[in-house]
Amino acid sequence: MRTMTYPVAFLTGVFALLTGAAIALQQANHLSEQEIKDGWKLLFDGESLKGWTVVGVDGSWVVEDGTLHCTGKGGGGMIYADGVYKNFELKLDFKVSPRGNSGVFLRTWDKNDPVNTGIEVQVLDSYGKEQPSKHDCAAIYDIQAPSKNAVKPAGEWNTYHIIAKDNLIVVYLNGEKVNEVDLSRWTEAGRNPDGTPNKFRYAYNTMTRPGYIALQNHGNPIWYRNIKIKPLD
Repeated sequence: MRTMTYPVAFLTGVFALLTGAAIALQQANHLSEQEIKDGWKLLFDGESLKGWTVVGVDGSWVVEDGTLHCTGKGGGGMIYADGVYKNFELKLDFKVSPRGNSGVFLRTWDKNDPVNTGIEVQVLDSYGKEQPSKHDCAAIYDIQAPSKNAVKPAGEWNTYHIIAKDNLIVVYLNGEKVNEVDLSRWTEAGRNPDGTPNKFRYAYNTMTRPGYIALQNHGNPIWYRNIKIKPLD
């Protein structure tokens, strides 16, 4: 039997990769001690739909391998996190299917009309698009396009860090700042400050600030995990 030998550097690298993967797996849907001290709290425990309310058909949202999985069943509806938030930092990981579409809704104040009464940060399989539009991933949907396309290919995990503070909404995607809007500039229903139209019935500067956080079922398989929030009020 032939014995194989490998350089120490190679073995060290393999060990580091395996250790890193194990640590990442252990930390999914958990808070570090520092996060707890800083005021973060989990919205999804990785095991159940506790703390969430589904508006839509049964089976449209399930827990799958530690993720909050939108099956796409029913082709519409939302899942709402318990509690109302005004100023906060929100972090979450998401993974889209090919051509997948979803959205992270902030400050939604009417569960019967989330599109017109919330702020949607778009989740979309728009990898590779050179000039993203106000309908692509990390856009404030129909309001403002991201400054760059930082989304990964379908099937890979992405991370959002979203900050909502009074009139300011800031979006980081995979560690890069890609969008920032000052809601006080949106003074007219159905129209953006640059004169382009949007589909909303209310001007953003007049909308109620406290509201629900929700995830959208747009009829496509989507996965979320590590959903955590830090209230700033």
